[in-house]
Amino acid sequence: MPIKKILVVDDSPTERLALSEVLVKNGYQVVTAENGDEAVQKSKSEHPDLILMDVVMPGTNGYQATRTISRDEGTRDIPVIMCTSKGQETDKIWGLRQGALDYMVKPIDHAALLDKIRALG
Repeated sequence: MPIKKILVVDDSPTERLALSEVLVKNGYQVVTAENGDEAVQKSKSEHPDLILMDVVMPGTNGYQATRTISRDEGTRDIPVIMCTSKGQETDKIWGLRQGALDYMVKPIDHAALLDKIRALG
């Protein structure tokens, strides 16, 4: 299934804008969320083909949101790539255990991210 719509989840407006611009320039439709709760809600209402999830956010963090999305009957098929400043190996393992498909450390290498998205499609 080709990736068309991507949900970008980050509490930083700068990060959301930077990722959104790169994705839109490359032909993707982008929906954004500012926190984990909004990510869970939009994963259900928007049915994105992919979610790019930050970890450190107020309220529900990215690990919790990913776990909720990956265990919900209606959203479990949506792949999640964690895009976070948490770069320890234990952070990555924990993210993948929550249901993330992949894990990237900020600053995000946009070319590598686009390669990963194309590989999914």
